[in-house]
Amino acid sequence: MTVEQRSNLLRQPGPPEPVPHVDPPRASDPCFSEVVPHHARLISLYDQAIFSEGPTWWTARNILVWSDIEGRRVLGWHPDGCVRVVIDATPFINGNTVDRDGNLVHCEHGNRRLSRTAPDGTYTALVETFDGRRFNAPNDVVCAADGALWFSDPTYGLRLPKQGVLDVSDLGHHSVYRFDPADDSVRRMADLGQPNGLAFAPDGRILYVSDTSRTEGGDGHTIYAFAVGEDASLGERRIFAEIEPGFPDGFRVDRRGWIWTSSEAGVQVFSAEGHRLGLIPTPQVCSNCCFGPGEARLFITSKQHLYALDLTAA
Repeated sequence: MTVEQRSNLLRQPGPPEPVPHVDPPRASDPCFSEVVPHHARLISLYDQAIFSEGPTWWTARNILVWSDIEGRRVLGWHPDGCVRVVIDATPFINGNTVDRDGNLVHCEHGNRRLSRTAPDGTYTALVETFDGRRFNAPNDVVCAADGALWFSDPTYGLRLPKQGVLDVSDLGHHSVYRFDPADDSVRRMADLGQPNGLAFAPDGRILYVSDTSRTEGGDGHTIYAFAVGEDASLGERRIFAEIEPGFPDGFRVDRRGWIWTSSEAGVQVFSAEGHRLGLIPTPQVCSNCCFGPGEARLFITSKQHLYALDLTAA
């Protein structure tokens, strides 16, 4: 092991830790148990972060990456169990995704922009203004099938000094944007109270976006669905689900079209029709989740923790 490898090592290789005193998964529909068996149990992969968010599987490096926003690091869990620092001293990176070229794309609260890290570590700033004004604090990002990056832009990074830099909004609105790296164009797609998590249906024809304005005295604890047109325009929003308890921070859509969303109680799962299928309880408030290769494992971020739960592959 090199000096550099030792310096960024946070957890030695080894097996995960069991999570005691947590309820088993609860099915509201029999089909849930076919994917999340009742005997499935959470395991702890890491427990020394400060505020975990933004998990995504980075195939190019064969690691699960996630953000410790308040610790100002992007961390990487390796299949042998070790955890290493992927990016140190970050500008309060929150959401992450992987683009069509295998690069890791970040939402930066501190610099109020999107950025990109290539598999070889090369860093590039992507976009930081709309109509000549700085974004609020990009929060979550997803890559569409055509390579465009869709991202949410609430104001949490402007109001929470542990997660950004105190400032006022230059824009005066909280929006969802579409950034096309092919021509560097930016389109304002929708406005919400505090837009947060976002994900596409498997066929790309529906965009789901959460509004978490309940966190600041509003009533948003809702996942909305928008029809996506051939020209990438959005139709009228409709309520897909209202999340109780808590709110839908980050979420993912699987190949079945099921929505797996964070909540105060854990990961709640809904069918594509909006029917509640089940719950995976977590010991602390869940912030986000994502799938590993083949959707055989669910990774869950929750305060200082990175958890995992093995699923029954379809």
